Amino acid sequence: MRIPAGVDDGQRIKLKGRGGAGRNGGEIGDLYVIVHVDRDGIFGRDGKNLTINVPVTFAEATLGTKLTVPTLDGNPVTLKIPAGTPTGKVFRVKGRGVATKKVTGDLLVTVQVDVPTKITNEQRDALEAMAAAFPAAPRDYLGV
Repeated sequence: MRIPAGVDDGQRIKLKGRGGAGRNGGEIGDLYVIVHVDRDGIFGRDGKNLTINVPVTFAEATLGTKLTVPTLDGNPVTLKIPAGTPTGKVFRVKGRGVATKKVTGDLLVTVQVDVPTKITNEQRDALEAMAAAFPAAPRDYLGV
């Protein structure tokens, strides 16, 4: 049995004439196979698009960086992340998703700013100095 490229989870494939015998000597029926696609540890699926979450540091998100991102075909792509990129920002890499006979989806790269849970005293001092240098009130619009 050949499973076509780009098959979706839950998709039904018909195998004509491969089912059980018909009643009272009737024709052999068709066999329907329901495909279940295993989850990947790196990529997710959204139709023909592949999704991937890529962690970046606070400094990379603030200053900008270049990321090397894996792809399904094994040929990584380099993605330029501009300065000031917020967590949750999605970048589209055209034509690097799931390929079928008719179309190829895209790779959707979601940036996730990695916030450290443990920092040294030196790092804390640096962050406090930065916070003082960039006074901001991002919650003012809440009015509380």
